[in-house]
Amino acid sequence: MTSFDTDSLSTLIEQTLARAKKAGVTAEIHAHLEQGFSAQARMRQSENLEYNQDNDLTITVYAGQQQGSVSTSDLRAEALADAMDTAIRMARYAQPDPAAGLASADLLAKKTLPIDCYFPWDITPTVAMQLAIDCDTQGLAFDPRISNSEGASVSTHQMLTLYGNTDDFLGHYRRTRHSISSVLVAEANKQMQRDYYYFTAVDHTDLPSIKTIADTAARNTVQRLAPRIIKTQTAPVIFAADMARGLLGNFVKAISGGALYRQSSFLLDRLNQEIFPTWFNLDEQPHLSRALGSAPFDNNGLATYDKKIIDQGVLTTYALDVYAARKLNMQPTANSGGIHNLVVTSGDKSLADLLKQMDTGLLVTEIMGHGASIVTGDYSQGAAGFWVENGEIQYPVAEITIAGNLLDMFKNIVAVANDVDVRGNIRTPSVLISQMMIGGE
Repeated sequence: MTSFDTDSLSTLIEQTLARAKKAGVTAEIHAHLEQGFSAQARMRQSENLEYNQDNDLTITVYAGQQQGSVSTSDLRAEALADAMDTAIRMARYAQPDPAAGLASADLLAKKTLPIDCYFPWDITPTVAMQLAIDCDTQGLAFDPRISNSEGASVSTHQMLTLYGNTDDFLGHYRRTRHSISSVLVAEANKQMQRDYYYFTAVDHTDLPSIKTIADTAARNTVQRLAPRIIKTQTAPVIFAADMARGLLGNFVKAISGGALYRQSSFLLDRLNQEIFPTWFNLDEQPHLSRALGSAPFDNNGLATYDKKIIDQGVLTTYALDVYAARKLNMQPTANSGGIHNLVVTSGDKSLADLLKQMDTGLLVTEIMGHGASIVTGDYSQGAAGFWVENGEIQYPVAEITIAGNLLDMFKNIVAVANDVDVRGNIRTPSVLISQMMIGGE
C-alpha cells in the first residue's frame, strides 16, 4: 500500500490559500485522506476483498463575518482553485455571523508535538485474506454449537490529516488503524444467538492473535445461548467496558459546543458542578502513544493539550471549537472534531471483583437502539447481558430494557474496574451503577 505524497498536497493547499489572500478574504482548508483494504472471509472461505481510498477536503472562506464552505474529493490543482472561487462567491452572498472566522493567530499550533501513531502494516491482501480465513475457521471449530458465521475480517488503513489557513499555518499528521474481527452464530434447542469480538489498534503488533480473536468471539456467542427474560425490577447494573464507552459517549455529546450553544444539552450551565462521584476523574490526553484518538492539533488548527474534564467529580470544562466558544462567550478548548482520548482513571479491581461487589444485579454486554436524550438526560435502551447472584454470573438475559436519567446514573457510579477498553477514543473500564430500572416481564 503506497503512502501519501504529503509535500505535494501541502503545496496544493498553500497555492489554494494564496488564491484566497489574493481575493482579499481569509480561509481555512481541512483535508483528511484515508486508504487501505479489508479482507473478509465467511464459512472458512474468502468472501470479499475491499480496497478504499477516500479523499475529503473542505474549504471554508470568511469575507468578514460572512462564511462560505465547499467540500470536494477532487485534489487536482484546478479543482481546488474552482472550489476556492465557489466558496468565495458563497461567502459574499451569505448572511453575517458574528461567530464566524478563523481562530486567533496566537491560538494556532505554531509548534505541534509529534504523535506516535503511524505504524504501517506491511501485509499483502493475500496474507490478510488467509488470516481472515484462519480466524473464521478457528471460531467455527471452537464449539459444536457454533453453527454459522457472519464473517471474519482483517483490515489495515493509513490516514493523513492536514490543516492550513491564511494566517500561514499549515500542519499535518499521519495515523494508522488496523483491526481483526469475528462474528459467529451459535445454536441450541432450536434457538440461535449471535455475538462477536474485535480489536483495533494503531500498531498491528498490538493486535491479539487470530486464535484469541476467534476464541473470544466464539466464547461470547456460546455464553449467550438460552437467555432468560427477568422480571421488571430496580437493581445494580454493571456496564461492561465496551458498553461503558457508549455510556460516556453520551457525556461527551452533552459537553460538546454544538449541543451547548443550541441549548440542547442536559449539562448546560453545569460547569464547575459535581456531576460524578468525588473519586471519579476523566482526563483528555491527546498525545498518548499508540492511541486511536491522538492528534497534535484540532480541526481549527489549535494545539491539543492535556486537560482535566472531570476533576474529583466536578465538570471543569466543556469541549469547544472556535465557533462554539464564540457563541458561548468562552475560550476554545481545541476540541474541533471531538475529544482526543478521554481517559477514565481506572480502579484496582478486576471485573470479577466488581461482580462480587455488586453481588446481585445485571451485567450489560450489549446495548440496542438509540434511547439516550442529550437534551433531557433521559436514558432508556434495549439491552442484553447476564444476571448475577452472589457475585457470580448465573445465566444470560435478553429482551430487557434499562432506564434512568444520565445525571442520576453518573452520580450513582459506585466503582470502576481495571479492565480498560482501549479500542476507541474513550478509554474506560467496566462501570458499576448502584441502581437502575430494568424492564423485563
